Amino acid sequence: MLKTILFLLLLSTGWGAAQTTPAATNFVAGGRVLILENSIMSLPTARATLIVGSLTRTNGFYVGDFRVKVFPYFFKSDWGRLAINVPDKEMAAVNQGKTTAITGTSTSTKNGVVRRIEITAMPKDGNHGTVSLWFMVGDQKMIFNPAYHFGDKAPAPAKTPSPPSIATSLRQE
Repeated sequence: MLKTILFLLLLSTGWGAAQTTPAATNFVAGGRVLILENSIMSLPTARATLIVGSLTRTNGFYVGDFRVKVFPYFFKSDWGRLAINVPDKEMAAVNQGKTTAITGTSTSTKNGVVRRIEITAMPKDGNHGTVSLWFMVGDQKMIFNPAYHFGDKAPAPAKTPSPPSIATSLRQE
């Protein structure tokens, strides 16, 4: 019993120290998601739409899914994973409203192609702004200019069953 009380005291002391961390550090460390609005680019005979899911920051990278729909040439559409490198220094600059250049990669699930992405973030405030991002597809330079905003936390994944609780596991044994 004494060990349990000591453990709880140590845990509560560590919890209090974690709660006194400055707000800017909490923001840089993660917890908020980056949401890019859909963006359209006109091509000579088609239209490309960039659709990006919520991007979650982990180890300095915002990561999530993307889809590029090409109309009317649906067979040229692509989808996969997006990883945007946003180190703490650049994240702090964005928080201060400074235009920031960053890079990333997209990895196609369709054909495995990895593309370098150049991005310029132009914040309007600490939560909203626009980005200009471009990448090459063959000889075609694809340029999109979506608005962005930060959300408070990542949405719960859809259709993911929750693990059974300890009480449920104990009842089954």
